[in-house]
Amino acid sequence: MKISVVILNYNVRFFLELCLQSVQASLKGISSEIIVIDNNSSDDSCAMVKSLFPEVKLIENKENIGFSKGNNLAIGLAKGAYLCILNPDTVVAEDAFQKILKFSDTKTNLGIVGCRFMDGSGEFLPECKRNIPKISSALGKLLGNGKSYYATAVDQNSIAEVPVLTGAFMLMRRELFTALNGFDEDFFMYGEDIDLCYRALKMNRNNYYYGASTLLHFKGESSPKNKIYYKRFYKAMQLFHSKHFESNFLMRWAVNTATKMVPYFMSSAPTPLANRKEIAFLNPHSSEATINLKNASIIKSLEMLKPGVSCDLVLDANVESFKAILNQISTTSLPLISFKIWPKNSHYCVGSDASIQRGEVILFDEFLS
Repeated sequence: MKISVVILNYNVRFFLELCLQSVQASLKGISSEIIVIDNNSSDDSCAMVKSLFPEVKLIENKENIGFSKGNNLAIGLAKGAYLCILNPDTVVAEDAFQKILKFSDTKTNLGIVGCRFMDGSGEFLPECKRNIPKISSALGKLLGNGKSYYATAVDQNSIAEVPVLTGAFMLMRRELFTALNGFDEDFFMYGEDIDLCYRALKMNRNNYYYGASTLLHFKGESSPKNKIYYKRFYKAMQLFHSKHFESNFLMRWAVNTATKMVPYFMSSAPTPLANRKEIAFLNPHSSEATINLKNASIIKSLEMLKPGVSCDLVLDANVESFKAILNQISTTSLPLISFKIWPKNSHYCVGSDASIQRGEVILFDEFLS
């Protein structure tokens, strides 16, 4: 078997369904398996997987055991020569795995491979390529200056070696993951991807950023950027430094200071578009979803959007390929417009207006007049 895709899920049932649809499309023609490990979700994620994706291997945990332990458990059952750790709030293009696997096959000293990320508004996410975090760069990130934290010297569309990738998409050979003894389970959430990448570098492996393939990461759905997030992040940085570098007073001071300063330096959330009055379906496969929907319309081109009116633009996966949808989001820049994706054979659409906000699920019957 060529590859095992492992998806750790926790209470993101609708995003998981969309993710699985895109992953299945991307794995077409590749000897593969998909493993979903659920960390005791309270929604109907597991029932959905069993009903709609019976071929997917499902592991149902009875408690939330965290990112590291959960992925280690699932990967212990994986059969693929390659592993891909993937977040459930992501969408991949149909050619993503073919391209990245083809690239990876050419590397003899392969470490971990990541790809280009964008958020639900089409904005590039710089955390998909990072440097080894230092005290100064971690504090700079908190203060809004991520130049040294992120690998800004590497162009977002290039293919190059970088020190650190992100756990939302990490591809590697299974033999490397085994040699590294998997994720360090001392990291419950955040920092485990940095630790894994750094240990791969210490084994003289080369980590790569593959900017020729773009992944959509709604991001805010699984990890909203709030006070709790920042405290966990800086505690993870403290653990990383104490593990790999000599612990010192400056590092402890930096972490304690950072967690206390979080409320003062958190970026304010953008003005939500929750009060939007329009929802526009771009060339949908069916008009049934829009019949009797309040303030809904069908448009054949972007020129039909009403100027100056906030609107959800719904892109239909029943009609368009995931690659086409990602390209539409990436290249369309219109004020007051947010994007939503209509998964195949569903009655809802999902999206996220910005990376620091939670993702949004719109059930079509909510718009019934």
